[in-house]
Amino acid sequence: MYGWIVILGLILLTSVILALLLRFTGMDGAALSWSTLIAGLISLFIGGIVSGIKSKQRGWVIGGITGLGFTVFTFLIQYLGYEQAFSLEQTLHHLGYILAALVGGVIGVNVTSREEE
Repeated sequence: MYGWIVILGLILLTSVILALLLRFTGMDGAALSWSTLIAGLISLFIGGIVSGIKSKQRGWVIGGITGLGFTVFTFLIQYLGYEQAFSLEQTLHHLGYILAALVGGVIGVNVTSREEE
């Protein structure tokens, strides 16, 4: 749960920052697309680390669940709210998000175990 809260907070913060950049600079659609992908990957990686630190065991499972939960949440909003399924590009992005959270979970557990030694 902590990982999802961190992810939501980071996504909201980067959304505000990107909206301001889009409004007050000459940022175009291609730069915005790459920026949102990178911000999402970093947010899910950090969320995975937080989940791994809090769980202290099975980091790859906890990170995977964190990433999968984010993907399911996003899919439900998109499908139920906008009546659209994921495109192939979105599916690949979300697989990357799940992988980033999974790696973050592994790192989070290892950070915790090293601090205890």
